[in-house]
Amino acid sequence: MTALSDVLAAAKRDDRFALIGGLTVGCPSVDLSIDAMLAMVEGGCDVIEVCVPYSDPVMDGPTIQAADEIALRNGVSMTDALRAAKAASDAGAAVVLMTYWNMVERYGVERFAADLAATGCSGVITPDLIPEEAAEWTAAADKHDLDKIFLVAPSSTDARIASTAVASRGFVYATAVMGVTGPRETVSDAAEILVRRTRESGVDIPVCVGLGVSNREQAATIGAYADGVIVASAFVRKLLDHPDATGVDAIRALAQELAPAR
Repeated sequence: MTALSDVLAAAKRDDRFALIGGLTVGCPSVDLSIDAMLAMVEGGCDVIEVCVPYSDPVMDGPTIQAADEIALRNGVSMTDALRAAKAASDAGAAVVLMTYWNMVERYGVERFAADLAATGCSGVITPDLIPEEAAEWTAAADKHDLDKIFLVAPSSTDARIASTAVASRGFVYATAVMGVTGPRETVSDAAEILVRRTRESGVDIPVCVGLGVSNREQAATIGAYADGVIVASAFVRKLLDHPDATGVDAIRALAQELAPAR
């Protein structure tokens, strides 16, 4: 059992959803992004998703792409992401890293797993890695007791959902809209259908939804049927608009707004 599993189990016992807040490391600077992650913990985020900047984030929308560009211009590396993960873990949050697979291969899969485990991070979201191609990662993650978080989408077949759920540990990431990530004006029923289909796979694992949530009403709507609500673009936007202590305060306030009653 990782800290992530403990947090999700506790939220379920309390009859609430877990709030998972994501932020790009290094935008506008590594230190300020870490300060913002700590503010997210203070504001009520149960889990911090430490997003590693990447030069070709094909599954992310314009907000995160903009943050990635700033971070990469700042020379942010996987080492910085590991430092951020440790800081968030030391602050008492469960932590997951979100990274495109090429970054892990460049770092070295075994080295990455060992170094990540040493930070107290629970596991990794790998948006562009499917279970069938993840043998090396699965072996390294299992060796170092890290959760493997794979993605399902509305286009996934029932067989694909089942195989992904079996391969995952920690939670299954339900990307409940087709296309790239980013804030949404409304919440469609695609998310609820996808969560139901994942649970009907017969695999007993939490299902957390990423759907461009940006306000309390949207979070509550999704949290009524999902185990966790994942929010990233809305947090990132606060630092893009105010790349200073004001942005950190805005992030804390947004976490307080989104977090369910305890």
